[in-house]
Amino acid sequence: MALADLGRVHLVGVGGAGMSAVAPLLAARGLRVSGSDAHDGPALAPLRAAGVTVHVGHDAAHVEDVDTLVVSSAVRDTNPEVARARERGVPVLHRSEALAALMADRDAVAVAGAHGKTTTSGMVAAALVHAGADPSFAIGGVVRSTAGTLGGARHGEGPFVAEADESDGSFLAYEPLVAVVTNVEPDHLDHYGTQERFEAAFERFADRVRDGGLLVACADDAGSARLVAAARDRLATRGVEVRTYGTAPDADVRVGESTATDDGPWRVELTPRDEPPVVLHLRVAGAHMALDAAAAWCALRRLGVPGEEAAAGLGDFVGTGRRFEDRGSADGVRVVDDYAHHPTEVAALLRTARQVAGEGRVVVLFQPHLFSRTRTFAREFGAAFDLADAVVVTDVYAAREDPDPEVTGALVVAHVPTPGKAVFVPGRQDAARAAAALARPGDLLLTVGAGDVTDLGPVVLAELAARSEVAGAEATPADGGAAGGARP
Repeated sequence: MALADLGRVHLVGVGGAGMSAVAPLLAARGLRVSGSDAHDGPALAPLRAAGVTVHVGHDAAHVEDVDTLVVSSAVRDTNPEVARARERGVPVLHRSEALAALMADRDAVAVAGAHGKTTTSGMVAAALVHAGADPSFAIGGVVRSTAGTLGGARHGEGPFVAEADESDGSFLAYEPLVAVVTNVEPDHLDHYGTQERFEAAFERFADRVRDGGLLVACADDAGSARLVAAARDRLATRGVEVRTYGTAPDADVRVGESTATDDGPWRVELTPRDEPPVVLHLRVAGAHMALDAAAAWCALRRLGVPGEEAAAGLGDFVGTGRRFEDRGSADGVRVVDDYAHHPTEVAALLRTARQVAGEGRVVVLFQPHLFSRTRTFAREFGAAFDLADAVVVTDVYAAREDPDPEVTGALVVAHVPTPGKAVFVPGRQDAARAAAALARPGDLLLTVGAGDVTDLGPVVLAELAARSEVAGAEATPADGGAAGGARP
């Protein structure tokens, strides 16, 4: 559906990460936009400031005079607003279809993959802002640069950058100039059923690239390599170029080692097959971040950003919300929050954490996300968490799924190879306190998962601060004498 045909638009669940990015962009393009969410939250005030009419609570009356309803996969047909819209014959679009309408008249970059897509999208967006390209973007995380917070959505007249969600197949709504595939590692099998169907969806995504466009894919990932092998010849008939990146010897853009520098940034050298090498100075740590930066660099080059300027723009990227995001320190323990919710993401996170922690230990508070994912990848999660020094696993965040009494966080703990390294604490608050109790001064403590575990960072910090105060009080007698010594 064309943007001009949407009329007055109402978004159900407007406070969610994806929906709260689309709503202000629709309003910025001149549409009348409203939305509703079950609860008040931090995303609603900025939406109101952007001109979106926001309701707290769902009510059929909210859609009596709208022309188009927009929903995400998390919204069920039993929602009263959805039910009323269907009664009225109002078109009900998936979020991706509304986003596709916003992207239709732009040079668009769509980034997909089981992991890495938020960071890669954020890198492209931040570098385009740095280059003065005035981009629009819709990203499921808050993008941060050296100039400040860019947010999860931005309206501009230049290229459009979108995080493309493959979890429900909705990324097939887009027709980008550049498609980036960070990996095709099996996930979301609750939707696809089999790995073969999951990989087939990425082939269809590649086929959505516009004539003369570009497919960027990671050469280090087996699924991406299969995608390139299956699609390259077919895409060539439409003038679509394929460019691979990675540490693999046959990658079109070779990615060197990510090494720390004395002044802070991480140095990474990219060696393209068809142009001079370029050095990136990244403000985000880890080999996985270097790969994401290489993918972003390839996309930026296709958008016309010179190689060195693209590299400088990537150095401007500070991170996205919930991707190795500092939450503070207390009692000598640094607390970091991360969205990792797939075993490969967790392993990459912990390898980076080990580099950052130095002589300190790595302590993890993990909340599994989805019963289906926890059941499918319990063994892989266990192996990943063996990279940490101590792990507390709390109960599963259900998200869009109905509870499965046979699947709990204990399933992950049971698959951690080292006995005693991991413990299952079902309650969130109790788990936060347990993790804080395990941490020692000099340690790095991570809150990890795609659910509401992010809310536990302040709980952990409060526990650590209270412990520090108690220790200080015990070390300093009330009468001011020397601790542990006799009075003169």
